[in-house]
Amino acid sequence: MTTEPIVKKRITVLDALRGFALISIMLLHNVERFEIYGYLPVQPDWLNSLDSIIWDSMFFMFGGKSYAIFALLFGVTFFIQSHNQEKIGKDFRPRFILRMFWLLLFGLFNTLFYQGEILVFYALVALFILPFARLSNKALFASAVFFLLQPLYWIRLIIAIQHPELPLGEPVYMEWYARVGNVFTEGNMFEIMKSNITNGRIATILWCWENGRVDQSLGLFLLGFWLGRKALLMESESSIKTWKKVLIISAIAFLPLYILQSHTDIFCKYESVSGMLSNVIRLWSNLALMFVWVSGFILLFYKTRASKWLNVLSPVGRMSLSNYLIQSIIGSFIYYNMGLSMYKYAGYSECLLIGILLAALQIGYSTWWFKTHKRGPLESIWHKLTWLGKKD
Repeated sequence: MTTEPIVKKRITVLDALRGFALISIMLLHNVERFEIYGYLPVQPDWLNSLDSIIWDSMFFMFGGKSYAIFALLFGVTFFIQSHNQEKIGKDFRPRFILRMFWLLLFGLFNTLFYQGEILVFYALVALFILPFARLSNKALFASAVFFLLQPLYWIRLIIAIQHPELPLGEPVYMEWYARVGNVFTEGNMFEIMKSNITNGRIATILWCWENGRVDQSLGLFLLGFWLGRKALLMESESSIKTWKKVLIISAIAFLPLYILQSHTDIFCKYESVSGMLSNVIRLWSNLALMFVWVSGFILLFYKTRASKWLNVLSPVGRMSLSNYLIQSIIGSFIYYNMGLSMYKYAGYSECLLIGILLAALQIGYSTWWFKTHKRGPLESIWHKLTWLGKKD
């Protein structure tokens, strides 16, 4: 019996939205110069001002939002794969565990080039989807909301309220980032890769843990799984109505949350409490804007002529794994000391232009690739490894 899904038709908006998330991540990573902060070249004042605007704008639009779109779509994809196997009487969960093992290995390879990559984190957190996969729709949605409310942060907040006089203290991840030091600007290829896979990898995992990404990612995985069950990414009258409501509610919620995250001291004068509360509200604010992007994108795709232009991003989304790793490899070569060392010469404005050029190249390459291939290069390998041992 075949292990291929019965339903062959792709959900194009899913690919396009994933492509949008991937391109926006690449633009943001380029502006960050793949985590080389400081070291700005001497520039005219007007260019420094432009750099400041670009930095603030990119983080406002995409910081904490693009990754969240990816996490949401990750859950949708898991539903599609699981549902297709259920229709032929198969349980996809064992294969999903194997699939995440291979994703972990892809992520570890990617870490050699970029310590801030997210695949390792996704592969680990995604395993916690499995206990929720057989819940009813109501229970699944409630579970997603529960994790998106940041229960781990609230536990820490309750502890902080009991001892408000205690300072927040230095985050643990800062110690590990300090160990990374100046390796990107002074180290050779071996030293950079060694740092990335050790100190950098640990620092990134700890950063995700201490900044609410564990709860948020699991909540988004589950919400994406629920969206798949409800067929809300398919074009229908009910899905369009739903996304219109999501757009309105998230747009209304965003502004007060965005303002409030910087003024939590009105609730408590102690930084240990107000700082923790600010982090929670910041995560909610990012979620609200992310839902504005997602709902707006889907409505534009299904209800306007913009779908023709948005669909250009679909090939990028179809081979997101390949493109994501390519971004890390090329980005590290462009900015780090083991390559062109562009951190010495490029401010944020130039880095954004580099990102736009790389985005155009990825769109062109991905479009060309799918003229003769069914899957992206790494996607083909991942697919074969996932179904290892299965016969058609």
